[in-house]
Amino acid sequence: MSEQHIVKSYDEELQILNDSIVQMGSLTEKLLKDSVNAITTVDKDAVNKIVESDVKINKFRSSIDQQIMTILVKRSPVAIDLRNAISTLKISQDLERIGDLAKGNAKKILPLPENLPSEMLNRIEKLGEIVQKQLKSSLDAFIEKSVKKSIETIKNDEEVNKLATSSIKEVLDFLSKDKKNLDFATNLLFVCKNLERVGDHISRVCQNTHYLIEGDYPKK
Repeated sequence: MSEQHIVKSYDEELQILNDSIVQMGSLTEKLLKDSVNAITTVDKDAVNKIVESDVKINKFRSSIDQQIMTILVKRSPVAIDLRNAISTLKISQDLERIGDLAKGNAKKILPLPENLPSEMLNRIEKLGEIVQKQLKSSLDAFIEKSVKKSIETIKNDEEVNKLATSSIKEVLDFLSKDKKNLDFATNLLFVCKNLERVGDHISRVCQNTHYLIEGDYPKK
């Protein structure tokens, strides 16, 4: 009975760890969405709320680190349980970084004027939308433990890169029309590059989900 109790407790610890990642992912999804909305509508009032949301994500990361450390020390996991601990740790790191980039993007809008070219903002909005879609897909792959969805999401990162390049060209065109736009354009270039980097972190979430399931990383 005692051994059954220990096993049950271990399973519960692993489930709590899994649930923590799902909750952290949900918060990161919302933060990314709020950040993109703030950028494309130049909503400066939303920045403080976004910064506060990032603090919550960082706290989740610290909690997950502690949970994993406890499991490693108490349980000495092997095989899939060890992969679970390793992949979850790496996924939480990428989610935290996505939150940091989304927060950083929101701060970039503070010095911007409200009359930015709509075509440029629409292009950035499309980039933001596909990145949001990619994040949701990566989290679904983790929740469903789906190798297929992980690989598909990684492949779709190429579309993120294309849209990022297109958005950067739009911003450079905005700059070329008036050199006074230099400071504004610089901020928007950072926004585009940060969204592209978010896509890279999303791919790593999928790579670690693949590792969790298969015991290796997807072949390029």
